[in-house]
Amino acid sequence: MRKRLLYIAFAGLFFLFHIDSFSQKEKPKNDSWYDDKLLHFGFSLGLNLMDFNITPSQTALETDGYYPEVSILNPGINIQIVTDLRPGRHFDLRFLPGVSFGQRNVRYYDYNTDPPEILNESQRIESSFLEFPLLLKYKGARLNNVRPYVIGGFNYRYDLAGKKIYDDEKPVYIRLKRSDLYYELGAGFDFYLPYFKFSIEIKMSNGMRDIIVHEPAPGYPQYVNAIEKMKSQIWIIAFHFE
Repeated sequence: MRKRLLYIAFAGLFFLFHIDSFSQKEKPKNDSWYDDKLLHFGFSLGLNLMDFNITPSQTALETDGYYPEVSILNPGINIQIVTDLRPGRHFDLRFLPGVSFGQRNVRYYDYNTDPPEILNESQRIESSFLEFPLLLKYKGARLNNVRPYVIGGFNYRYDLAGKKIYDDEKPVYIRLKRSDLYYELGAGFDFYLPYFKFSIEIKMSNGMRDIIVHEPAPGYPQYVNAIEKMKSQIWIIAFHFE
């Protein structure tokens, strides 16, 4: 249900921006010399919601009775440098190296009880990513000082918060692999202001590999064993200044 609402919000925002931008009356355009250059730079600030796509282990469910799911989506932040290459009139090739921070909470249900009870041992997993997205941006026709676009590509992320061993001082019994490759899809709008371009972008980023380390913590095997596969998913709203 949570993911369905996010998809609906994504589509709704895009539709509203689309209607707003194309209902404007003709008015003087701001100079776009910075957008017409072959290469230009900027910076980006954003908010993210980090999530997991978890495939529970049916074997562990039958033996231990543990069932995992992501409980709360906590907002995080993104900071990036924008490098934009314009190979064609409607296409931009964009490289946005940066950092992002966030966390995810995995809670467990005990299916040995009827009805299933929520266990108190919630796993809070923090991530601090170095990220290197390479994206292709397709721009629509400009109307006045607004231009819609869609964007897609790949993003390599390396998690600096990933641990090689379990920390005995913290009750976290799940470890993540540090590196992952994501595919990203999104849409946004460029707003042409007198001295710079401001963009609002909504993007979905899906990890392509199983990132859980299938090595249980000593004495607490149920937390890892309850998960057959776990992939990362991140929702991002970004504000670009170019």
